[in-house]
Amino acid sequence: MLLERERSEIVKFGKKLLEKGLITGTGGNLSIRSGGLVAVSPGAVEYGGMDPEDVVVTDMKGAVIEGHLIPSSETPLHLAVYRARPDILSVVHTHSPYACVMASLGWEIPVFHYLVAVAGRKVPVAPYALFGTEELASGAVRAMGGGNAVLLSNHGLIAAGGTLPAAFRVAETVEFVSMVYSHVRSLGEPKLLSENEIDAVFEAFGKYDTVNRT
Repeated sequence: MLLERERSEIVKFGKKLLEKGLITGTGGNLSIRSGGLVAVSPGAVEYGGMDPEDVVVTDMKGAVIEGHLIPSSETPLHLAVYRARPDILSVVHTHSPYACVMASLGWEIPVFHYLVAVAGRKVPVAPYALFGTEELASGAVRAMGGGNAVLLSNHGLIAAGGTLPAAFRVAETVEFVSMVYSHVRSLGEPKLLSENEIDAVFEAFGKYDTVNRT
C-alpha cells in the first residue's frame, strides 16, 4: 500500500480532531505530502470508522494514484498550499467553533498572546470563496503567506506544518487563542505584543522547536 505510514497517521489524527472537538461529523480534512504524492482524507467519511485503506493517495495535480474512495473536496486547497510552500508537509483543515467565529466575523488574530506566534505574526483571514474551488485555494495561499495558519472567511481554519503532529498542534493552538481572543474582545481591546517581543518569542520557540517537533 502506498504511503502506508502517512495514511495510518491521517486516520489517527482524524480521530484526535474529533476527540478535541476541532471537527464534527465528516467536516474538516487532513493531508500529508511525501515527495510528489499526497495522502489525503476521503470525502464524506466519518473519522471514527476510517481505516488507512480509505485514505486516498493523489499526485500533486490531484489525480488519484491509489484509493477506492473520492478524495476530500478540499484537496485543491491542500495541493495549493504544498505547491506554494515547499517547507510544508502536512495540512489540517478544521471547522473548530471559535476559529469559525473569528472567520465569520472576518477578524484576523494579532499577537495579543504569545501562543499566536505558533501560527506566525498573526492569523490572517482569507476572503470568502465557495468550498472546494480554486478561488478558495488561491485566496487562502495568498493570505497565509509565510505563516502556519489562515482563517477562511465564513468557513474555517487551515493549519500547516512540517509534520502532521505539528499541523495538528497549530490547529489546536489557533482554536485556543481564538477562544481567548473572543472573550478579550467582549471586554475590551487587547494589549498587543511589540515586534521586539514577538521576535523574542520566535527565538524562544526555536530553542524548543515548538512548531515542527514531532
